[in-house]
Amino acid sequence: MDLLNNTLKNIRPINGEFYDTAQKHLDNLTKPLGSLGRLEEFARMIVAMTENKKPIIDKKVIFTFAGDHGVTEEGVSAYPKEVTQQMVFNFLRGGAGINVLARHAGADVVVVDIGVDHDFGELDGLINLKVINGTKNFAKEPAMTREDAVRCLETGIELANGYAKKGYKIFGTGDMGIGNTTPSSAIAAVLTGRPVSEVTGKGTGITDESLQRKIKIIEEGIKLNKPNSEDAIDALSKVGGAEIGGIAGLILGAASNRIPVVIDGFISTAGALIAYYIEPKVKDYMFAAHNSVEIGHKAMLDKIGLQPILDLNLRLGEGTGAALAMLMIEAGLKIYKEMATFGEAGVSSEIKN
Repeated sequence: MDLLNNTLKNIRPINGEFYDTAQKHLDNLTKPLGSLGRLEEFARMIVAMTENKKPIIDKKVIFTFAGDHGVTEEGVSAYPKEVTQQMVFNFLRGGAGINVLARHAGADVVVVDIGVDHDFGELDGLINLKVINGTKNFAKEPAMTREDAVRCLETGIELANGYAKKGYKIFGTGDMGIGNTTPSSAIAAVLTGRPVSEVTGKGTGITDESLQRKIKIIEEGIKLNKPNSEDAIDALSKVGGAEIGGIAGLILGAASNRIPVVIDGFISTAGALIAYYIEPKVKDYMFAAHNSVEIGHKAMLDKIGLQPILDLNLRLGEGTGAALAMLMIEAGLKIYKEMATFGEAGVSSEIKN
């Protein structure tokens, strides 16, 4: 717990002076006040997060955490858990959706085995930080121990610290794990207080009948394990997943290093909600990439207080939404840094209004 506790001590609230300075500069650019909407918001946030009046986002990285889930034994997914390991190989070959969109965004992809039930050995491009060989079936027992949950969090923190030292300026979160919408829905229900039926969707595309079974499995798993809604680590350990814990830890580590972090979709937001419950100040360092098709996503975003950047009917995960949102964030920063002021352009400032 030492790394986790020390990380939490280093997370500070945003310095409002940097936010105000950025706003004054934006208001002096050659455009009507606020006319570039959320692009201006993104620039203000980057300046305040980094405490840098001229921030540079020249090194971007998306972390795709992979883990398996014992609850797939209950038939909650349309695919077998072996697809997790198969997709890891696809990531490493550069053939997945996240690889394509990360290349488009100019971001590196870091694939992390934090909990896959498979021994990959030494593979080029794969970071082996395995905490567990998949979670237990939380319909029958806790998904993992509290100690393992903390190890997942600290694994994410270590990655954040390491890539901060390498000079990366913005992080994105991603996931891969067959069945992981089930623990994400369980976390959403426990921490938002919403009924399971209101935060559980079809994931990879199960039938209506399977969806009702999925809801029942989650309800029974919560009843059996009794996760504490006031203790996010308890919820993570009892009904969560390794990749969800890794994402939560990465967010905590990013905030402690004053690095912006772009949260992908439903599974990533479950990790973000865990991080937010552990330390609410992390909200100041997060961007919500998009609004997922999964019905529980909005409930978690609302609980944290985040407004999604995009709404494209995405539901793939992997970090794909984060890659796309990075382009929007970078666009806002380019406006802030490259657009002329009224004085520089010789334009009357009367158009402000």
